[in-house]
Amino acid sequence: MSKCDKLLVKARASAKNFRFDDLCKLAECYGWVATRQDGSHCMFENDELDFTQGRMQNFQNVHGNAKPYQVKQWLSAIEVLETNAE
Repeated sequence: MSKCDKLLVKARASAKNFRFDDLCKLAECYGWVATRQDGSHCMFENDELDFTQGRMQNFQNVHGNAKPYQVKQWLSAIEVLETNAE
């Protein structure tokens, strides 16, 4: 199992205690590209999706952790990507 697969399993198991850095690494593993960093916020974009499917993702670093709702939004976008790949 690759590091990206392990991080995905960890994110699906617990969105509450997911590290910000791990979420950024995981987003890059699945095709999102960091487009902008503004303070504690980091913007990612994936050209394979449209805006209603989660093309733009905003992650916020709060004391080293990602906000749980942002992890859940990103996981929803991953489900769309997996469905599109089938």
